[in-house]
Amino acid sequence: MQLFDQIQQARAEISQRWDRRPRVGIVLGTGLGGLTGDIQTEVAIPYSELPHFLSSTAPSHKGQLVCGTLGGKAVLAMEGRFHFYEGYRLQQITFPVRVMKALGCEYLIVSNACGGMNPQWSRGDIMVIEDHINLMGDNPLIGPNDDRLGERFPDMSEPYSRELIALAQRIALEERIPLQKGVYVAVPGPNLETRAEYRFLRAIGADVVGMSTVPEVIVAVHSKMKVVGFSVITDMCLPDHLEPASLPDILATAQEAEPKLRRLVRRLVEALPE
Repeated sequence: MQLFDQIQQARAEISQRWDRRPRVGIVLGTGLGGLTGDIQTEVAIPYSELPHFLSSTAPSHKGQLVCGTLGGKAVLAMEGRFHFYEGYRLQQITFPVRVMKALGCEYLIVSNACGGMNPQWSRGDIMVIEDHINLMGDNPLIGPNDDRLGERFPDMSEPYSRELIALAQRIALEERIPLQKGVYVAVPGPNLETRAEYRFLRAIGADVVGMSTVPEVIVAVHSKMKVVGFSVITDMCLPDHLEPASLPDILATAQEAEPKLRRLVRRLVEALPE
């Protein structure tokens, strides 16, 4: 079955359970699932009940699609995402973004937990993503292109909307939330990086490193969606002061930053043009 037909099957299943047309898709990353607490949930659908959706095996990822209202707008939120290191293909990982577009989403908001490599920043900081570097060794657009989904060679000069970045910065200022801006580099994982790799990633222009987000953003750009992304720095990756990372500490830091990110996202959705 072609990708386009799979998308239509999943779209039809969701539409049978929820008859609204969403404007905003949201992908919630590690430790950030509590953002769904701000959504007036109308329907929550486990991924296992949706055609062609994968199972999320990452810690803290609940694995359901939350349909409802946030900031006065209909939204679809992925409570838990899929990762390359789980053994999935990038086309499978990004499938929910395709479905969001098919259901009517014009905007995509992505979030993640990441390692910080900019020495001027601190653990717990939130960064709005200005640009990214794809070092995953793969691309979700490889293979035959279906013109119904997007053009063969999508332009990536502005993968993250400058308009939405400026809006996020204005809201952060009003809410007195410190907000960094920088470059996210995506690597396959699941191991964390060596000291030498952190030096390399910093040298090529990255401020933070993670194992997600970039595939979804590539597909969103291919689908002509406007994207804004947020990274929560959950551990510092400074080669000369590197300490072993602890998953409980990473999750705890993400949860501490969550209330600030929730306020940012809620107000951002409220302010999106009608």
